[in-house]
Amino acid sequence: MLALAAGPSAAQTAGSETEPSAEVQDTEKPADATARAFGAFQRGYYLTAMELALPRAQLGDPAAQTLLAELFAGGLGVARNMDDAAFWYKQAAESGDASAQFKYGLMLLEGRYVEPDRAKAEELMKKAADAGNAFAQFNHAQILVSEKPGDAGIFEALPYFEKAAEQGVADAQYALAQIYRNTDGIPDEKRARARELMEKAARAGFDTAQLDYAIWLIDGVGGPKDYENGFRWMQVAATRGNVVAQNRMAVLHINAIGTSGDPVEAAKWYILSRRAGFDDRALDDFYQGLTEEEQKQAIEAANKFSKR
Repeated sequence: MLALAAGPSAAQTAGSETEPSAEVQDTEKPADATARAFGAFQRGYYLTAMELALPRAQLGDPAAQTLLAELFAGGLGVARNMDDAAFWYKQAAESGDASAQFKYGLMLLEGRYVEPDRAKAEELMKKAADAGNAFAQFNHAQILVSEKPGDAGIFEALPYFEKAAEQGVADAQYALAQIYRNTDGIPDEKRARARELMEKAARAGFDTAQLDYAIWLIDGVGGPKDYENGFRWMQVAATRGNVVAQNRMAVLHINAIGTSGDPVEAAKWYILSRRAGFDDRALDDFYQGLTEEEQKQAIEAANKFSKR
């Protein structure tokens, strides 16, 4: 997947490019033109990137075709046009570009901007995964698990989850942590890495992983108990808006787990989770047992949190 470097906005670029002319000398090698197009793209000179990439794309250069698709999909230097993006993703995918195979495969799976074609989507996703595209590896693994429920699907998908996790895909790290921890037949050396992988996914900002990592630390899953770190990770997930974590924060404050305990703070998190639709009768009873002043403070704290 192409990473967009910081640069002028699409609106700015469309009106005032300062990159040197995109005209290519007769002696320039085709690969040089494509490289120059990517260079312009990364510096935010999107119109120049378009001018350089278009001739190469029309001649069948898959990298240039993918670049054009990215420009159209992002509305970078040109009006956003998903039909044109789909066209160029398809051309690049058929020419073997792994990033385009992943992007076009998603379009075919979702049936957005193109007619849905699950068989073709899965074929492209596997090709992209085998070519090393990390997001395709994760998606292909999910497809295998969904199509083959039970351990058979998990073990077939496992190498793809592992490759995606090694490349830093947080969703894959989270999935792998759960697989290593909860699947029979996993070697002990892999099972021992479950908590490490959950931590990586949590540190990458995946709030569900932050919630589960907090629970694992507090309950001693996959390693020793660590109440204080568990509380801190639960707070991170709750602050990011994870409703279950907000509910659990109330429980941690009530029972002084990883913290000194604070009934008003507990009530604040209870109110936030209740507003989000999380019903908990035990916490309802706790809240009703607070003084009127404590309830008032908790409501004010919850309102302040919601407005931040």
